[in-house]
Amino acid sequence: MTIIALGPLDLGIAALLIVALAATVRWQRLGLEGSLLIAAARTVIQLLLIGMVLKSLFAETRLLWIALLALAMLLIAGREVAQRQKRRFLGWWGFGIGTGAMFTSSFTVTLLALVVIIGPTPWYAPQYAIPLLGMMLGNTMTGIALALERLTQEAWRERGTIEARLALGHSAQEAMIPMRRDAIRTGLTPIINSMAAAGIVSLPGMMTGQILGGNPPMTAVGYQILIMFMISAGTGFGTLIAVWIATRRLFDRRQRLRLDRLNTPQ
Repeated sequence: MTIIALGPLDLGIAALLIVALAATVRWQRLGLEGSLLIAAARTVIQLLLIGMVLKSLFAETRLLWIALLALAMLLIAGREVAQRQKRRFLGWWGFGIGTGAMFTSSFTVTLLALVVIIGPTPWYAPQYAIPLLGMMLGNTMTGIALALERLTQEAWRERGTIEARLALGHSAQEAMIPMRRDAIRTGLTPIINSMAAAGIVSLPGMMTGQILGGNPPMTAVGYQILIMFMISAGTGFGTLIAVWIATRRLFDRRQRLRLDRLNTPQ
């Protein structure tokens, strides 16, 4: 099967849809047209840059360069997690909680898939390692960001209830049980919905890409099942870790609620 290459004119026609959407948003006075156009421009620039980087990596496979790219992806994802929270932890913690949780979950699950399940040679082959890690980080980032946002907002809103439970003798973890559960549910809901709709409502990205690339549909299905399970596990464990660390950070050693560790939105 011949792969149909897309040229600048083809992409330009697709870009007109974004321009039309931005014009409609401006007409509706939603104030999002600037953000929409900037996001579209970032998409083009970032994908072109990563395309050139991957071209070089594919031509010369070196573990050091792959590790550096993976580290850069992790740090950028950690920054995005921090930026998406209205009330985030002050100082290093605002960046470190999400980054540490993503590193623990996403890298562990990706290594498991590369070494045990897929088994490319070498195990860090960039054709497999970078796309897998990218999908893991992208989805885990979203789950963790949603969970932390929900946790900190609920802790602020329910601070009176939490203080009352502490006064009644509950431990910090016990006082936060309802908030923790809500935060974890919020973080896991998107990936659960994606799994429930996969193959019926939507054809996931990797499967679509493989089919467009000429791979047999059943091969694409096998890889997509693997990816969905990996993403779900990575997102789930990452969310659990992030919520657990954040809950501990909300209290001091004397089990006192410390909302002063969160920033105050302007």
